[in-house]
Amino acid sequence: MISDGSPLQDVTDPQAPAKQPFSDRQPAKLALEDGTVFSGFSFGSRGTCLGEVVFNTSMTGYQEILTDPSYRGQIITMTYPEMGNYGVNEEDVESSNPHLSGFIIRSVSRVASNFRSSSTLQDYLERHNIVGISDIDTRSLVRKIRSLGALKGVISTEELNDAKLIDMARNSPGLVGRDLVSEVLPDQPVNWESHLSKWWDARTNAPTPVGLAEDAPHVVALDFGMKWNIARHLFNQGCRVTVLPGTATADEILALEPDGIFLSNGPGDPEPLEYAIETIGKLIGKAPLFGICLGHQLFALACGGSTTKMKFGHRGANQPVLDVSTGKVEITSQNHGFVVSRQDLPDCLEITHVNLNDDTIAGLKHRQYPAFSVQYHPEASAGPHDSQYLFVQFREMIDSNRVIA
Repeated sequence: MISDGSPLQDVTDPQAPAKQPFSDRQPAKLALEDGTVFSGFSFGSRGTCLGEVVFNTSMTGYQEILTDPSYRGQIITMTYPEMGNYGVNEEDVESSNPHLSGFIIRSVSRVASNFRSSSTLQDYLERHNIVGISDIDTRSLVRKIRSLGALKGVISTEELNDAKLIDMARNSPGLVGRDLVSEVLPDQPVNWESHLSKWWDARTNAPTPVGLAEDAPHVVALDFGMKWNIARHLFNQGCRVTVLPGTATADEILALEPDGIFLSNGPGDPEPLEYAIETIGKLIGKAPLFGICLGHQLFALACGGSTTKMKFGHRGANQPVLDVSTGKVEITSQNHGFVVSRQDLPDCLEITHVNLNDDTIAGLKHRQYPAFSVQYHPEASAGPHDSQYLFVQFREMIDSNRVIA
């Protein structure tokens, strides 16, 4: 095993035709705050980027990962060795542009082959000025993160002096205490009218989307860095969806007379978001509420709970979660570095789901009001579809509340 961060050797069959190398291979380095330096080659845009280095265990879905606003301020390491083999397209994006700080991979595919592909991953990153590095020992890097926790780091093609890079990594800002949501908020409210992609469900008997009913329930979605597939799921449930920036006040939200309120995913530490916590506290009990990921954490904080930073977080499309009420295990897509604390969970909240890898809280519901949340991403973009029922459950909760009202 290579432990000094040197590039891996390309071991091939000597009888096989030689692979054509990428042209103009630019050296690049990744330096971590603990003093480790990895040498590789530039991938994507050239330059320098700073961020918290984390890893994602997904085998596919790199385009959805790149455009997930929850990765703001982070440099993503992909554990799967090859990326880019199916290219990129204009549909499989979760926001208007990538939000991560940098991208780390073992190997970039020399071929981008898929009937939906419109560009290569290399060109996509270059077009959006995302700095990346390839040809490093990602297994060694991930083992270090698992041992020491997420580390601040820097990728550069401009500065290759190890000591200077390590100093840059150590002096870079971390995630704790920062309001990263303010950097990914939408500019203005949006009336969402987009269905799920026809490729989301390949079943031949998949339901065909229809227009909204005249009495369609109105869901107000608070966008803290929301993935677009979430809004598509809400719309496909037959809901009229209004997306508001996460800075909206309770009065602004309630003025829209919502039948349901959704709290989205988003980046970083939830505790500095006092404006959101205060607003959510005023919304609980006013209409059925559903939160995911950062929205789950904010929901818990609004109820009097607390959160803590995890050692290296959960990022990937293969996290097992137990539904406490049914005993069913769901394989879920997750992306978070903070978690709701068990130690001081308020009495008004009940644990509904548990992560089977480390027993952390993966779902909550309010004991008095129609409000629930999960720590994972049920919109399955990218990832398994095990948790799609949560959107159905939210719609049923809305309908039941409308009948009572």
